[in-house]
Amino acid sequence: MKIRALIVDDERPAREELTFLLKDFPEVEVVGQAGNGLEAVQLVRDLAPQLVFLDVQMPGLDGLGVVRRLVDKMDKKVLLPHFVFATAFDNYAVKAFEVNAIDYLLKPIAKARLGKTLERTRRLLNGGEPAQEKIDRLVRMVQEYPTLQKTRLMVKSTGRMLLVGAEDLVFATINDGLISIHTREMDGQSNFRTLEELQNNLDERTFWRVHRSYLININGIKEVIPWFKSSYQLRMDDRRKTEIPVSRAQTRRLRELFNL
Repeated sequence: MKIRALIVDDERPAREELTFLLKDFPEVEVVGQAGNGLEAVQLVRDLAPQLVFLDVQMPGLDGLGVVRRLVDKMDKKVLLPHFVFATAFDNYAVKAFEVNAIDYLLKPIAKARLGKTLERTRRLLNGGEPAQEKIDRLVRMVQEYPTLQKTRLMVKSTGRMLLVGAEDLVFATINDGLISIHTREMDGQSNFRTLEELQNNLDERTFWRVHRSYLININGIKEVIPWFKSSYQLRMDDRRKTEIPVSRAQTRRLRELFNL
């Protein structure tokens, strides 16, 4: 019997590459592809795959969010598949997956490593992992998910995919639908699609939407500059010492924050 597999990744080339690699494993049948997390949740319900290759970092509902959604909405009609995470994360995140007994593939995916993953999947399927054990394992993972999610951000800079600690983020801004990330040492782009999505992945006590186009780290404020008509600007501690406007709606919070 073939292993029914679903591929989930927001980048088409990544989905096509994995599909191509899986052609050398005739025991696997790719039953579908999803380009985002919401589509993935629906296809798991519709297609009932046994194995899901799941990209970790996707805009909106990311890979771990997909698992959370399926666990939260779990019913007797849905048999949870085995999940294999495809990730560009460094060893810090990879260790987190290992602790939760979740297999992973580090991008770019190597064929030999893929073969080991499929062998492990076959053993799990043939061994018939008890449903409750699988559920318990996934619940443990999604309970730890916020800690992992709120500490690391993927940033594209000078052709590289870098992991940045949330505490290093000075501010983020959006322009023409593209979110730019600024730290004290570098600038880059985030694959989040909105500032709301980015903010939801950060500590609300530290990160503040001071303007519709700016999300700042309160600890990254270097100077508060009085502006015209009782407004203010913030000089940030990034390498350019960027000055950011505070919207009128947020002025009150600024005054409360610094006793102005």
